[in-house]
Formats: sequence, C-alpha cells, structure tokens
Amino acid sequence: KSIMSKIKEELKYSQSHEWVMMMGADTCRIGITDYAQQSLGDIVYVDMHPVGERVEAQDTLADVESVKAVSEIYSPLSG
Repeated sequence: KSIMSKIKEELKYSQSHEWVMMMGADTCRIGITDYAQQSLGDIVYVDMHPVGERVEAQDTLADVESVKAVSEIYSPLSG
C-alpha cells in the first residue's frame, strides 16, 4: 500500500509526522501518522501533558516510549 493512500483529507499534517483533526471551534484531536507509529515499533508507554494545559506550537506535547527508543511528540499548533 502506498503511503499516499493513507493520507486523510480531514487531517492537517506536520513535517514531524503529527496530525490535527478539528473537532469543533475550539477543540482538536492530535495524533501521529501511521508512518511514525510503524517507525517506533511496539509502544510501551506514553507520558502526556495534563488535559487542559496550554501548549505552544512546536512545544513537546508527549513522550512516547517504544521498544526501540523514546520519542518526543510536538504540538503542531498552540492551544
């Protein structure tokens, strides 16, 4: 399967493999691409900022620990 077939039009993507889906006027969902998930391998732990905490674009939003490494997830937007 081509990676292009996995791109979803309702999502906005960052160059560092995060995506944003707007859920309403002031609410969004942030995730990581299939490519990033496959690159990480088996994920064993996720450490996230508390819900409701303000972050700036490009700030660390979460740390994802996999069997291969620990990776930082960056906020693609401020909010």
